[in-house]
Amino acid sequence: MANCLVAQSGGPTAVINSSLAGVVRANQLNPLYDRVFGGLYGIEGTLDGKLYDLTDLTGRDIELLQQTPSSALGTCRYKLKRGNDADYHRLVEVMDSHDITTMFYIGGNDSMDTVDALAEWARGNAPGKRFIGIPKTVDNDLVPVDHCPGFPSAAKVACEITHATRLDYDAYTRPEVFVLEVMGRDAGWLAASCCVTGDVDLLVLPEEDFDREAFLAEVRRKFDETGKCYIVTSEGAHYADGAYLSAGNAADDGFAHAVLGGAAATIKQMIVDAGIVPRGIVQDLSRAARSSNFAQSIVDRTEAWELGLSAHMRSADPAFTGQVVGVRRDEAAAAEGLYNAKFFAAPASEFANFVRHFPAEWILPDYQGIAPEALDYFRPLIKGEPRVVMDGGIPATIVPFNRR
Repeated sequence: MANCLVAQSGGPTAVINSSLAGVVRANQLNPLYDRVFGGLYGIEGTLDGKLYDLTDLTGRDIELLQQTPSSALGTCRYKLKRGNDADYHRLVEVMDSHDITTMFYIGGNDSMDTVDALAEWARGNAPGKRFIGIPKTVDNDLVPVDHCPGFPSAAKVACEITHATRLDYDAYTRPEVFVLEVMGRDAGWLAASCCVTGDVDLLVLPEEDFDREAFLAEVRRKFDETGKCYIVTSEGAHYADGAYLSAGNAADDGFAHAVLGGAAATIKQMIVDAGIVPRGIVQDLSRAARSSNFAQSIVDRTEAWELGLSAHMRSADPAFTGQVVGVRRDEAAAAEGLYNAKFFAAPASEFANFVRHFPAEWILPDYQGIAPEALDYFRPLIKGEPRVVMDGGIPATIVPFNRR
């Protein structure tokens, strides 16, 4: 038998390591490969030949790996470009030097594009090499899945923080606005999920162009009616001309995406400058939402694990390459008020370079939140918590492989 390689890319999630653990454990149960290597620092480190042998992780290692946040192999923002044959040839050299035939890549939209590009190139240049994608993203913006591993846990902690900070906010009589900012460059799934708590007064999503005067009118109305206004915004909130509310839109994350952050501060300041209230509070969840392993969703962790198992199992077919595994909701079960996941595989080209936006029909007008159908979508994903192994009062974690 030959060997396989697993790597992680892009922004981490609270359960990205559960998919990694699933691949490793699947090979222990059904050894399709002699060795399972981890590529350190994603494709960037892999091109440098930085690999770590994961084959013989203990049961304890795998248990803790599932609850360890961030990317245990390390990650990168390096994107393989189509036509850059030097990188492709170098990757094959690294794979050949370790007798690796199959690479599993855990990542988001751009990573699935990498899977597609590698598989396409390999068909004509390295037919013995296979590339398989395992999705993750807290933005929940991949198609054609029902949801992405990483999103339910981020939504769960976002809801917990929303409810807790709303209670804290309501304890005071002083006039001030509260603005919570969460991740979501192009899609507002995570911000919208905060409405599950019933605590959100106004919601700002990237799916709708921001209208400053219309928004401020709603803020005034909320303060006139209740003396309070709790706002949730996506980091990618923007005006009709495409300009981000965020002040940080000039930087580049390595994938030609604007580096965002600051939409909440902008909203708070415009409310203060409009004279509606004299002060405001800004809470930026940012990385906290994607790294909060203490608030993992049991649905999320289980599905991330099972997608790792599924990718490995499907790789037993020598023709399985350029594919991505994913999750769909069982519609028959949903019609009966139940949640059940169905796992499938589809070409990586169907996942890459598309954005799955929060549905327009689920957005209430005038920044008023989301429709009941959206609540029905979110609620099953955040229910339940896995058993967490504790160490000294905090969740136990492994030492990341890239730090050993």
